Amino acid sequence: QVRLQESGGGSVQPGGSLRLSCTVSGKNYCIGWFRQAPGKEREGVAAIDNDDATTYAASVRRRFTISRDNAKNIVYLQMNNLKPEDTAVYYCAADSSARRPFTYMTRPITGPLLDTLDWGQGTQVTVSS
Repeated sequence: QVRLQESGGGSVQPGGSLRLSCTVSGKNYCIGWFRQAPGKEREGVAAIDNDDATTYAASVRRRFTISRDNAKNIVYLQMNNLKPEDTAVYYCAADSSARRPFTYMTRPITGPLLDTLDWGQGTQVTVSS
């Protein structure tokens, strides 16, 4: 199992920036950032594999950047030009199975598949005027 802890959430105005951190303990194949807004389905926004390849959801491309610092065991999500629709609880999750290409994390994922991942507790991001 992988243990994860998110931090860095907060409230910002539209156009602002936040940097989320996910501290990871344990071996993993890839790490993804997901978000869930009230009344909406959980969606993957970015993911990174052990070779530092990355993938992004279309809604955040050119605004969000995922990276990892293996020496510190931290995965980051730099969020720029934030919009109100980015408001959500943001979670990081780890997949240690390597059973599928990591890019699946930014495509629609079934509930049973999400249940196979290890999750952090989430951090709230609120974007409003």
